[in-house]
Amino acid sequence: MIISAWIFSRWMALIYLIAFWSLGVQVLGLIGSHGLLPVSDFLNFITQQEGAKRFWVVPSLCWINSSDVFLLFLCWGGALLSILLFMDVMPAVTAFFLWLFYMSLTVVGQDFLSFQWDNLLLEVGFLLIFLTPRPLRVGFKPSVRPSVIMIWLFRWLLFRLMFESGMVKLLSGDVNWSHLTALTYHYWTQPLPNMISWYANQLPLWFQRLSCAIMLGIEVIIPFLIFCGRWGRLIAFFAITGLQLLIILTGNYCFFNLLAIGLCLTLLEDEHFKRLSFPNFFTGNSEKTILEETVFYKASTCIVAALILIVSLGLMADSFAHLPVPKPIEQLIIATSPVRSINNYGLFAVMTTERDEIVLEGSSDGENWQPYEFRYKPGNIDQAPRWAMPYQPRLDWQMWFASLGSWRENQWLIALMVKLLQGEPSVIRLLAVDPFKDHPPKYIQASFWEYHFTDFKTRGANGPWWQRKVIGLYCPTVSLN
Repeated sequence: MIISAWIFSRWMALIYLIAFWSLGVQVLGLIGSHGLLPVSDFLNFITQQEGAKRFWVVPSLCWINSSDVFLLFLCWGGALLSILLFMDVMPAVTAFFLWLFYMSLTVVGQDFLSFQWDNLLLEVGFLLIFLTPRPLRVGFKPSVRPSVIMIWLFRWLLFRLMFESGMVKLLSGDVNWSHLTALTYHYWTQPLPNMISWYANQLPLWFQRLSCAIMLGIEVIIPFLIFCGRWGRLIAFFAITGLQLLIILTGNYCFFNLLAIGLCLTLLEDEHFKRLSFPNFFTGNSEKTILEETVFYKASTCIVAALILIVSLGLMADSFAHLPVPKPIEQLIIATSPVRSINNYGLFAVMTTERDEIVLEGSSDGENWQPYEFRYKPGNIDQAPRWAMPYQPRLDWQMWFASLGSWRENQWLIALMVKLLQGEPSVIRLLAVDPFKDHPPKYIQASFWEYHFTDFKTRGANGPWWQRKVIGLYCPTVSLN
């Protein structure tokens, strides 16, 4: 597993780089001092609620400093650490600080860093700390044999990710999954469709139902092949990786699918890579391979393995079988939850069958309204759905979640409207088009529209990609007065 682990570490370094860069260009508008949900306000609230327990409830370096400069330091410092990890510079130490930096941002990111892939990155990143038994080495070629225990923990995580994702759909009671019609809604109701999503939505019903059945089979059945020897793992690799590539083609889920593909790399044996075009690179250092593991390293990997197995099995028992969890395990689950490094997974348990979009509009006189355009969220019906992956426009994503509830449940949206009235630069940079470049508007309203993909006949050569009709106002009109 020397080569597989080496490639997996490089892959994870790239994902970390994507994650930190993606957040770095948005962080001030989202959680900066003039952003939508300032970190300092959040930490003050936690201090009032939790007192001395606040450091464990919200384990973040931002307790030391929550300034804009420090937030940028965590983001761009994380990007630099990602490059060091790619170059194999003190991999365990580098991986630890990558995990610490990303956790510090995630736990204070509130609504904007509450996604499953943020938690998955923390869980994979935590295991990555223990992947190599030589934490202080500096090198680039594969030359260190990883712990077999750690490799199996990555495989166990992949199993949980896929199996739980399938089971939440089957156990939800949603007839769209049991009748295999979920994909007839998915492509146009998912948070951020892309151009291929439009074409996938035009496929016939029989193909959509067949695709849904295959997807459920890959999520629920195929993961068990991970425990069925070399050939079983090879089949699982191709099936799960193929599914992730199709999801990448038809949606914008930032680095989520890349993380799943990365975990699939741990299913491969070194022989699979030695057949590539660079055999000398992969085999030239075999005589330097370090086989022994220190007593401390063996002990730490065993402790980590026991912790993860106990907590993850407890979470699965509670989520799927609703079995009573022994009190000590329940307390362990509660104790480890703040670091978000052992989690449950599963998206789209209940399929969204409608798409209602919030359209923000500004006015200087209260009569003539001009819309704000987001970078990736549907707005202008003539604009093709855009590619965002692997970048995650976190505000665009939250606009989709806000449309599923009321404005009272999304106070950050009111903050967004106020910031637009104030002309806050860090927030306006999160948008694609500001129709009030010279001076902010006096009024902001959020109108509610029902959106749906058009078909081939309506689209024609240059027709609209979307069709929409107005529903009404999402919330009352806002002004600074």
